[in-house]
Amino acid sequence: MVGVIDTEGACAEWTFPGELGAVRSARHAVRDALRTWRVDPSVCDLAVLLVSELVTNSLRYASGPVGVRLTRLGQETEQEEERSAGGPALLVEVSDPLPEPPHTRPAGPDDEGGRGLQLVACSARRWGTRKGASGKAVWFELPLPG
Repeated sequence: MVGVIDTEGACAEWTFPGELGAVRSARHAVRDALRTWRVDPSVCDLAVLLVSELVTNSLRYASGPVGVRLTRLGQETEQEEERSAGGPALLVEVSDPLPEPPHTRPAGPDDEGGRGLQLVACSARRWGTRKGASGKAVWFELPLPG
């Protein structure tokens, strides 16, 4: 892990090096943070899976560090609740230095890849991409029970 930026309150953020071990480190960091927050295990497992897919995509197509940020929406303040569509949610962002947005592609039954963004699109309440100061972020939102 390059650095833990923040793990306090309703937000946790890390930067991982652009190397293979980043996927495993990101999975562990996300799982640990969500367990600390007492997020429902099914939401935790899904978030870890989707983070793993997005970090893998970042490593495959970009060079440089990969950022991961978790934010609990709608549980801390009314302002955060207004940003979340449809109640409490977990917002997850994976960023990298590549400015081009990712593209979904059809994956055949025997293809080794091509399903990461499809998993995100099918599993998340909302998802998208946004340009950053130096690259882009792919984000998704998962509903939180209660």
